[in-house]
Amino acid sequence: MESSKAFSAMQLDVLQEIGNIGAGNAATALASLLGARVNISVPKAAFLPLDEVLDYVGGMEESVACVQLRVTGDIQGAIVYLFSEASALRLVDLLLGRVPGETTELDEMGRSVLMEAGNILTGNFASAIGTLTGLELKPGVPMLACDMLGAVLSAGLAASGYAEDNILLVDTVFSEGDAEAIQSHFLLLTEINSLAVLLKALGIAI
Repeated sequence: MESSKAFSAMQLDVLQEIGNIGAGNAATALASLLGARVNISVPKAAFLPLDEVLDYVGGMEESVACVQLRVTGDIQGAIVYLFSEASALRLVDLLLGRVPGETTELDEMGRSVLMEAGNILTGNFASAIGTLTGLELKPGVPMLACDMLGAVLSAGLAASGYAEDNILLVDTVFSEGDAEAIQSHFLLLTEINSLAVLLKALGIAI
């Protein structure tokens, strides 16, 4: 994953730290929920234009499950936390203690635990941004959507009033034991002027 903008090593470290703090806190919260250890790593974090985000995540027609919510406070926008369909099903197996591959579709229980996990994840990543910047982010009520990537991102864009050139994307990878890793993506879509506020607070100029 490479942004079309040039970042210094120090600036990239700042972005990576957002992911590391958010993932560490989320891992603790999910472990408490599961009663078992969950490893969450953050391989990449960057600001990317919308078209690059779409290509990177899998394209407009990629089937995904996502938790999305509005963000208010010092930054206005929306958070979209994305899982591919396959990763969402694997995460449900993990959360419900099922044999890997047992969940083949998102039933009511699966949707419920996926929403709970998404709520934990979005809250911890929003908190990580606040911790590093001193900005206040107020997450709204989360909603779960299962559709093609183009459809869910369109809804997220409409909800956020998105008007900026770059989206904050943080990759996250879940793992437990020898089970297949679960990939996901945290996206922060900002309203006009909010991106500048965030970048200034992070000490980044692009």
